[in-house]
Amino acid sequence: MATVLFYQKPGCGTNARQIRALETAGHQVIAKSLLAEPWTAERLLAFFGATPTVSWFNPASPRIKAGEVKPAEIDAANAIALMLDDALLIRRPLIDVDGARCAGFDREPVPSLLGGEGSDLQGCTRPEAMPPCAEP
Repeated sequence: MATVLFYQKPGCGTNARQIRALETAGHQVIAKSLLAEPWTAERLLAFFGATPTVSWFNPASPRIKAGEVKPAEIDAANAIALMLDDALLIRRPLIDVDGARCAGFDREPVPSLLGGEGSDLQGCTRPEAMPPCAEP
């Protein structure tokens, strides 16, 4: 059993399903609000590792969906600056298990925690036609 720090958007149905999957696999989950956390550039970068900058972004963010923010056109420094200003841009969940960190539910250490299962739990469960998740 591992202790998982799980940074989520409170009220997100997908994050709730992801937490249940981790708990069902026998892990203790400590859920924290991604939006209330006092992020720094250094702390955020630790979750992204060597992944491409474009993958750091939450594609369901209202600003990305509206075309205001275009992740493919943004370098790492500007991406972090945008995310520090608007945490909804950060791909979630952010996971920390004993210092092993990732952004998203489809990257290590998550598959190992779930025995290779769970990749279908990454995407938003709310179809485009549905209203957005409630604000926290």
